[in-house]
Amino acid sequence: MARTTPQTHGEILVAAARRFGVTGYRGTSLQDIANEVGCSKAAVLYHFANKEAILTELMAPAIEVLRSLDERIAAQPDPTSAQRVAAEGFVALAVRFRGEIALLRGEFPELLQQPGFAHIQQISERLLDALAARSERASARIAAFVLLAGIAETCGEFADVSDDELGEALLTLLRRALEPAG
Repeated sequence: MARTTPQTHGEILVAAARRFGVTGYRGTSLQDIANEVGCSKAAVLYHFANKEAILTELMAPAIEVLRSLDERIAAQPDPTSAQRVAAEGFVALAVRFRGEIALLRGEFPELLQQPGFAHIQQISERLLDALAARSERASARIAAFVLLAGIAETCGEFADVSDDELGEALLTLLRRALEPAG
């Protein structure tokens, strides 16, 4: 029997994360989240305006770290230091928030079209530019793009690997694969 009392924010977020992980963001409805919690859809809407608001709150800590990384990259005076900061910072972010990244697998491009996530596209482009050592060469930009996408995918795939081991493996790969500036 479904409970009729409104659930806490936290319970709804946990249920939403679990549902997004199983059926994806697109494949999850507010009713699915309510069913997971054991409450009504109205109870979910009491706490959140819509499904996007739930996802926005789930992703807020990772987005804040991404914004901070963007600021650190922008403060770098040269392409080599920007590339280093971008590589180390993105690997740290991806490892730390691999659960959140896993929720977005396969849906990231569509989610960037939502108003609450529009600014992420611009940050992603600056991150790509930094990893390419601010080069316009196609080879540098392609390598940076593949590495960004691959890191995100890898973090979701290797959940059983420790953060330290995963982070070190990814940084080693980045250092080998990226072209130095100049």
